[in-house]
Amino acid sequence: MSLRIGIPREQFAGEKRVASVPEVVEKLIKLGFLVTVETGAGAAANFDDESYRSVGAEITDSAAQLWGAADIVFKVRAPLPEEINLIRPGTTLVSFIWPAQNPDLMQQLAGRRITVLAMDSLPRQLSRAQKMDALTSMASISGYRAVIEAANAFGRFFNGQVTAAGKIPPAKVFIAGAGVAGLSAIGTAANLGAMVRANDTRAEVADQVVSLGGEFVKVDYEEEGSGGGGYAKVMSEGFQQAQREMYARQAKDADIIITTALIPGKPAPRLITADMVKSMKPGSVIVDMAGEQGGNCELTVPGESVVRHGVTIIGYTDLPSRLAKQSSTLYANNLLRLTEDLCKTKDGQIDVNFDDEAIRGLTVIKAGEITWPPPPLKIAAVPPQVKPAAGPALAKKSAHGHGEGEPMSGGALAAIFGIGAVLFWLVGAFAPASFLSHFTVFVLACFVGYMVIWNVKPSLHTPLMSVTNAISSIIAVGALVQIAPPLSGAGEGRPSALILGLAVVALALTAVNMFGGFAVTRRMLAMFRK
Repeated sequence: MSLRIGIPREQFAGEKRVASVPEVVEKLIKLGFLVTVETGAGAAANFDDESYRSVGAEITDSAAQLWGAADIVFKVRAPLPEEINLIRPGTTLVSFIWPAQNPDLMQQLAGRRITVLAMDSLPRQLSRAQKMDALTSMASISGYRAVIEAANAFGRFFNGQVTAAGKIPPAKVFIAGAGVAGLSAIGTAANLGAMVRANDTRAEVADQVVSLGGEFVKVDYEEEGSGGGGYAKVMSEGFQQAQREMYARQAKDADIIITTALIPGKPAPRLITADMVKSMKPGSVIVDMAGEQGGNCELTVPGESVVRHGVTIIGYTDLPSRLAKQSSTLYANNLLRLTEDLCKTKDGQIDVNFDDEAIRGLTVIKAGEITWPPPPLKIAAVPPQVKPAAGPALAKKSAHGHGEGEPMSGGALAAIFGIGAVLFWLVGAFAPASFLSHFTVFVLACFVGYMVIWNVKPSLHTPLMSVTNAISSIIAVGALVQIAPPLSGAGEGRPSALILGLAVVALALTAVNMFGGFAVTRRMLAMFRK
């Protein structure tokens, strides 16, 4: 019998998102599940009851009825106490849980003898788990929305302008933290025309900052800052002191500061002090995206926008919810991909398989037993290159008579060159002289082309190949020679109608190849510059 997925209306104050949208509900039903949606669940995200009903979902007026009938419950926020009391034993709950920050909630959910999959506990090191990574989906929306909130509170344009009424300088934006949210904010602010600077403890993100149009500001202190799962780690006191000095300099110069620094399971680090706020220009803006975990700014009031020392400090904790339709759609797609992994048989049944590292990482409670934290991931290490020991027992011979990994013997090399020389002699002895000259040019062109491409950076291979496609269309010259009248007189030595037809077709196709090749090259190269 098919399991029933329940989608309740979020009870958390101010939460506008919904755990699934009509487009995804239709796909869940095709996987074999029954779907029940609480009335009004998607109203705040502009999804009415009729849109769910039209794709085959049932609508219920009672939250108690939904929780009582559902085998699987999809939620955005962790359930509130009154919702926990409605969960029946054996239910599977999929939601944001934050187990490290909510030990009491974990005990309450375990007491209901249910299975809980926490979307915030996904092992993000697994590349195949990216399709289920709801944290990334929500962080990208938060970064975008943070810039929009900053622009709304800021008193000027983001982009610089020169008008008859005077010159308007571009806004200077500094972004602390270049994770998913920070990179989203960098791209958004740069696209609005601001001068963007950014910093992160992970030096490897510097190239990403620059590629999005920002300038990476380095802390004058050498220390590796990468933590597990794509997060930054807690840095040493020496690094933090150097970082504070750099932030103090940026605060005096920046018009807008956006902070994104979070470390899982710990309060948000304090990056912007009250003295830094005082040093900022009147009318400046700080958007503290870590407000829900205490804030990166000393003067942040979580959930509110306040003015301190002439600076607007925005500490909203519901940035994804302020783009409810978009965030609900992305979150619903993350849940769909998770459901596909849980229901590989597409028969409306799920299997919480602990042999799957992604599912194991997500599962924080199984049948009432707390299974969080999960065991460390078994990431296969690259084996070291060991030189094989000499001796007949370990020397595997290849078909050419030499051991694997050993250089080719002199005799085998001489034999290959001898065969090549014989083939070239046969070509030279029996092929026409004109063919031999063209063949020589062809061989040299292959060699030169290979050496040119071999020495080009891999990131430029696609635009390079599009250019070579266009250049290779020199065959158009040959087609034009066939179409053009002969120089020795009209009609004398003119090719047949078949040759003329093929030449016209070749000219048309190569013209498309030439223009298309340069068009693709232009678009590809545009990706490498602002």
